[in-house]
Amino acid sequence: MTAPKIRLQGVRKKFGAKVVLDGVDLDVMAGESVVIIGGSGSGKSVTLKCILGLMTPDAGEIAIDGEPVIGVGGRERERINAKIGMLFQSAALFDSLTVWENAAFGLIAGKGMSRREARPVAMEMLARVGLDAKFAMMSPADLSGGMRKRVGLARAIAIEPEILFFDEPTTGIDPIMGDIINELIVKCTEETGATALTITHDMASARKISDRIAMLYKGKIVWAGPTGEIDRADNGIVQQFINGRAEGPIEIDVRRL
Repeated sequence: MTAPKIRLQGVRKKFGAKVVLDGVDLDVMAGESVVIIGGSGSGKSVTLKCILGLMTPDAGEIAIDGEPVIGVGGRERERINAKIGMLFQSAALFDSLTVWENAAFGLIAGKGMSRREARPVAMEMLARVGLDAKFAMMSPADLSGGMRKRVGLARAIAIEPEILFFDEPTTGIDPIMGDIINELIVKCTEETGATALTITHDMASARKISDRIAMLYKGKIVWAGPTGEIDRADNGIVQQFINGRAEGPIEIDVRRL
């Protein structure tokens, strides 16, 4: 049996007395696009950080291509993370670099390419996300939020990753640009053949870019299944979340008016 591209088993993480991840189990198969949904503070970002090695779980196992990665550091961690491209929530572009230099960052800093070698690759990636050559020498500060997301996506795919992570890809942009970003994510994952793992609370985005959806609530995956089945999920937490209802089993940590 083929090992999952990404596997989480019994992953736990707490900060002081606050339990954020409470036994997360999730498999992502090669070539699959999985979206983790959940409200703010549900542990979505912590899950990604644990996979990337930015945080160490208190318990459980995480494996990439069947290789345990918890506690791995140094060159081994770099080797594992070299498989991964990531689009950050705020795009996380470097203000001191031009657009093409941002798109080429992983090639130059990660793969050791010369600027001369990296530039045509970066230009090709920018073109693939719909940005033509006139944007290449611009500063990220001169771009709209949607354009910055595109540059971030170009940077993520430039290294030809086996895995793509998307952190709230439509946050901070309008619905039309959000749909354009969703279409680009689908296009880029299909073209690269990469395995994709996305975290979001945007259900329109989740439905469009995923093969499967997993719902994270109170540190556990409370439902996981094919995207087309989520509307029929026999789970009150899932139904309240995907329909945006104020009333239901989800506990909201605010005083209601």
